[in-house]
Amino acid sequence: MLRRPKILAALAAVALPAALVGVSLGGIPAQASSPAPAPSTVAASAYSAAAAQYGVPESVLLAVSYAESRWDDHAGAPSTSGGYGPMHLTALGASEVADLSGKQKVATAESLQTLQKASELTGLDQSALRNDVTANINGGAAVLASYQKSLGLPVGAETSPAQWYGAVASYSEAGDKVGAAGFADDVYSIMAKGAARTTNTGQQIVMPAVAVTPDKSQIGKLSLPAGVQPSTSDVECPPSLGCEWLPAPYSEFGDGDYGNHDLANRPKTGKIDYIVIHDTEGGWQGVLNLVQDPTYVSWQYTMRSSDGHIWQHVKAKDVAWHAGNWYVNMHSIGIEHEGFAAQGATWYTEALYRNSAKLVAYLAAKNNIPLDRAHIIGHDQVPGTVPSTVRGMHWDPGPFWDWEHYMDLMGAPIWGKSVFPVRAGSIVTIKPGFEDNVQVITNCDAPGTTCKPQGTNFVYLRQAPDDNAPLVKDLGLHPDGSNGTTVVSDMGSRAAAGSKYVVAQRQGDWVAVWYLGALAWFKSPASAPDAFAKPGLVVKPKAGLTSVPVYGRAYPEQSAYPAGIPYQTVTPLQYSIGAGQAYPVGDLDIETDYYRAVTFAGQPPADHVQVLGKDKYYQIWFGHRMAYVRAADVDVRPAV
Repeated sequence: MLRRPKILAALAAVALPAALVGVSLGGIPAQASSPAPAPSTVAASAYSAAAAQYGVPESVLLAVSYAESRWDDHAGAPSTSGGYGPMHLTALGASEVADLSGKQKVATAESLQTLQKASELTGLDQSALRNDVTANINGGAAVLASYQKSLGLPVGAETSPAQWYGAVASYSEAGDKVGAAGFADDVYSIMAKGAARTTNTGQQIVMPAVAVTPDKSQIGKLSLPAGVQPSTSDVECPPSLGCEWLPAPYSEFGDGDYGNHDLANRPKTGKIDYIVIHDTEGGWQGVLNLVQDPTYVSWQYTMRSSDGHIWQHVKAKDVAWHAGNWYVNMHSIGIEHEGFAAQGATWYTEALYRNSAKLVAYLAAKNNIPLDRAHIIGHDQVPGTVPSTVRGMHWDPGPFWDWEHYMDLMGAPIWGKSVFPVRAGSIVTIKPGFEDNVQVITNCDAPGTTCKPQGTNFVYLRQAPDDNAPLVKDLGLHPDGSNGTTVVSDMGSRAAAGSKYVVAQRQGDWVAVWYLGALAWFKSPASAPDAFAKPGLVVKPKAGLTSVPVYGRAYPEQSAYPAGIPYQTVTPLQYSIGAGQAYPVGDLDIETDYYRAVTFAGQPPADHVQVLGKDKYYQIWFGHRMAYVRAADVDVRPAV
């Protein structure tokens, strides 16, 4: 819990759009997903033809396109940096780029004009380059070839991919050599691994792996500044990302108050168990201004949408105020991603995903954080602290964040193999796909409207095994007992990719799992399953208990608090686990603690102290958020 009235007010000031209160569904049904897009009429051979025409090795063209868009065309819609199509041809000066709603202006220093360059080189109309996939691929190939020529390097489809490092780096449109090299390294990593996927238009593309050692000395030919050198800066970041240090203020500002984070010495003053993925709900410059305001809240990192550039604000050892749950703050690192949860794909660019995954993998290795969805969590998984705070918890990064792709980029893919039967008592992991999982969502733009179709990361949960059955109830979000809704911010009836549940029943294509103390049904036919069984541990109420409380934090028992440190009441949430129910274990190694830090460092009392308790807790998967249970209340057993 954020600890002072000023900070609580600041949190309220950034309440997210499409609130649950008083929203009408406008008669839009909460039914099965929308049909997937029709297969594309454009053959994958468009890459081969463009490579031959403009003298670019096909592996280079494919790998650059994959790094930019994963070969998707985004239906002619631009990214936040004004990029179009599978080659991400950019059309605007970045200082003029606006988000799709027109509410924000994104200011960057780079000039992004490859669409115009492609038009001049190919003679193709800019409209065609934006909307026609073949034209877009030709335009990207022409731009790559022009960069290669400008560096005085040979052009030709038969040339070695190793000789295209400088041209690939130039294609990134990065503002410095560190950023350009980081993009080129990504492209050559993709080339070395190979890739295969079905695009958003249904086109199947395969890129065989190519063993190549690029000539990285070519980066010296680029007329770009050197960029941030992490070895001489304060950032905690992989060197290839060129992160910048922009410190959040730790200073007093009157009325006995200070901001906007707490000094600590983690892990000695508390383990770092989680990395929390946020979105900013604003443009990056405004967000950077806010994190430098001592009266506001803080987080460890901010990432820009257009190119994945990263600023660090708070050291990992210190406690930032970002999660809305003090226990989670104590044990987490927060990363803000520029974007709007209700808009999704326009903001969540491939550059953002790739750089964020690199950062998270680095931080996880450095801090011994497991690379799984119990520890790499969305802000939407952070539990309320007490019953009254559950409804106000945030829901970012939202239904349009591609968890499956994100975890793949970290080398920690979400389980998706039918090795074990999905039956009563087994643990299932949700993996519904993304691009072809287009669920009905409402209120992205205005109450009563249907959101523009795009890939989603969840399946809806229903009260009965029927496509027309009402969505399950969440008493925390709907205390009046009403059913869940399709409103974009209503997470209460969704099972997101990577989340785990225990199967209670199976009926034909339908699976019922235990969810918030009740049954929740979703369709997962054997021919196209959305859930996969895997061994693991579950918690069940101890014999003789009719119900077990769940908690939003693992605070110590009263006797653990020394004199002078007030007891932090341990209050159950409004949910419970009934006899006969079971929930998957997320983590058995949870610290029962409270980090006391409510005064500015150096002032009496010197209270930057970790209070450790003996009352053991476990982290569990519970509904759409995580929760904690007392070890004394449950038994831990293997799933069947």
